[in-house]
Amino acid sequence: MLFGYEWELVKSPAGAHQWLAKNPAPEHMIPDAHDPKKKHRPMMTTADLSLRFDPIYEPISRRFHKNPAAFADAFARAWFKLTHRDLGPRGRYLGPEVPAEELLWQDPVPAADRSLINKKDVAALKKKLLASGLSISDLVSTAWASASTFRASDMRGGANGARIALLPQKKWEVNQPARLARVLTALKKVQAAFNKKSRKRQVSLADVIVLGGCAAIEAAAKKAGHKIEVPFTPGRTDATQKQTDAASFAPLEPLADGFRNYVKTGLKVPPEEMLVDKAQLLTLTAPEMTALVGGLRVLGANHGQSKNGMFTDRPGVLSNDFFVNLVDMATEWKPVARSKDLFEGRDR
Repeated sequence: MLFGYEWELVKSPAGAHQWLAKNPAPEHMIPDAHDPKKKHRPMMTTADLSLRFDPIYEPISRRFHKNPAAFADAFARAWFKLTHRDLGPRGRYLGPEVPAEELLWQDPVPAADRSLINKKDVAALKKKLLASGLSISDLVSTAWASASTFRASDMRGGANGARIALLPQKKWEVNQPARLARVLTALKKVQAAFNKKSRKRQVSLADVIVLGGCAAIEAAAKKAGHKIEVPFTPGRTDATQKQTDAASFAPLEPLADGFRNYVKTGLKVPPEEMLVDKAQLLTLTAPEMTALVGGLRVLGANHGQSKNGMFTDRPGVLSNDFFVNLVDMATEWKPVARSKDLFEGRDR
């Protein structure tokens, strides 16, 4: 139909511009919606005809016109992507009709090909990580940066795949690329040493990153006088750069991350709104969001190692100092003149 006729510009009964086919064949005439005796010429919009006359889209349309099989395949793939994009990883698909083909837009990760680490391995790795020369802030910040890309809206992001070590995430401003490279180098050394020694059980970088955060939180709690064990479940694997569509990950780059006290320069949306939005993408409750903000502050997870809002003289200790100082009625908070997002606390 598109290439079979020439088209003339007319106005609809409502006054809108549209196009009608010139001299259409009887079999192509369109039955009237109300009167079976009446028929109308085929109509198209300017958007429809752009697929024929646009210099970029015309070759695509002609290729599909000449090759119906290619069109059917392209349409099926596009429709499948449209209806499955928000389901997340392929492992969430159910039923006998799940395609065997792995598609790049599914953010694939390889299947684990070795036995998973056990509790004894976890304990040993925690010790190695805490002795690696990395600070509690390094370990917690990297684990948070890796995991907090997750968004429940389409189940993308998260720690699985260790894509924080790949482009584009390793170059994101919020992830402090120079610091991240240093931390990842140390984590990879711990990973390589373990995997070399343990042939049967292997640990992925993704698991090491998360485990480093667990170990750091336990160590920070111990400094505060509390013995805790952060639950850890192994099984994450590491994606490759080839398995990662860098362009499609651009929308996951945080414009603001209130948990790390980060706001991209020039952002028009209030930071507090961005914090709540990120919390809901992570499916956090209000108490969970609050606890994480206070905990990450005293653990030194601020972007750029900023001291703003830390409210503790014991960084690296998992204390409630942030909340003690935040709600202290002896402190009066006033905006800082040079910034609409900074406040200064002074004794009343």
